[in-house]
Amino acid sequence: MLGRFIKGPNEPRSPQATSPAPILNGTAVTQAAEAESHNDDYLALKVELHSHLIDRFNLTALENASKEEILNEIRPIVREFVRGRNVPLNARELDQLTSDTADEMLGLGPIEPLLKDDSIADILINTHKRVFIERRGVIEETAIRFRDEAHLLRVVNKIVSAIGRRVDESAPMVDARLEDGSRVNIAVRPISVDGPLVSIRKFSKHPYSLERLIAFNSIRPPMVDMLRIAVQARKSILVSGGTGSGKTTLLNALSSYIPSKERLITIEDAAELQLQQPHVGRLETRPPNVEGKGEVRQRELVKNALRMRPDRIIVGEVRGEEAFDMLQAMNTGHEGSMTTIHANTPRDAISRLEQMVGMAGMPMTHESIRAQIASAIDILS
Repeated sequence: MLGRFIKGPNEPRSPQATSPAPILNGTAVTQAAEAESHNDDYLALKVELHSHLIDRFNLTALENASKEEILNEIRPIVREFVRGRNVPLNARELDQLTSDTADEMLGLGPIEPLLKDDSIADILINTHKRVFIERRGVIEETAIRFRDEAHLLRVVNKIVSAIGRRVDESAPMVDARLEDGSRVNIAVRPISVDGPLVSIRKFSKHPYSLERLIAFNSIRPPMVDMLRIAVQARKSILVSGGTGSGKTTLLNALSSYIPSKERLITIEDAAELQLQQPHVGRLETRPPNVEGKGEVRQRELVKNALRMRPDRIIVGEVRGEEAFDMLQAMNTGHEGSMTTIHANTPRDAISRLEQMVGMAGMPMTHESIRAQIASAIDILS
């Protein structure tokens, strides 16, 4: 296996890899490796090492390699590189540098450890200088940062290119999804005045059940019993709440009580729901391309789902005119369907739902809209 990722003798090599490098302060690098503080010396060493490895390795071959294979392949090269620059690192520190460099080559660079930390719910990058995380509802700043704006943009482009999108001055905003399902929103200059802003809502590997929510004191046992009975009795449910309040978490937990024999169709802007039933069809909206074409909206997907013989339709969140079609589905044989809505109180949820139904452009009076809502929604939580 050794050497199968190395470039052949006739493949071009970058002039950067052979340029002389300054001798770095070993203590500074050691402290960076221990605390992951990513100071300037450590970042400079990683950038140069990354360029050195990119020059030597066949990137196409790397695409199908595991991280363990890459680590085994680059470890002796990293050791030789560090020794040649008189940077004293012990075995653990060398492993840290090797792992960080592999993250640059295979993953999303300095934020890769954050993506692997299951206790982190959100990663918020405010330009290359500051990285915040949300853990258990508390936002805190990390010591992680990018070397410069170009470094952050390389990571951003790696995210968007994986889904066939681009982000630049002509298209400065983009929604994306990581391979594990995590949602990403990116804004770059000129609309993001100080530099790139990246928000990552991580995809939970272990969906919450109502029992787990009880353990976290998020809900009381009597309420769980009531909700379980409501789902099994095919009551249509609207979950309301503010940003980050756990609407999708609760929707996911409620879905666990749907009988496995039922056919379910989910509709989302970014696929997050993790239904465990065997008969699930997942639909996802599509934004327009750079020419402004090819958009597929939630309303179109709700209409299409009605032709797919669903027992229930589950919409991740209603935001506009699709609310009308969702209510129609609940009122015409798809009882037990569920969705969420962004609202701070139940009263606000009803008001917003009325406005959304009105956006559909149907000739309905205010009273008839309210009657539709009252007939369709059995439980508002």
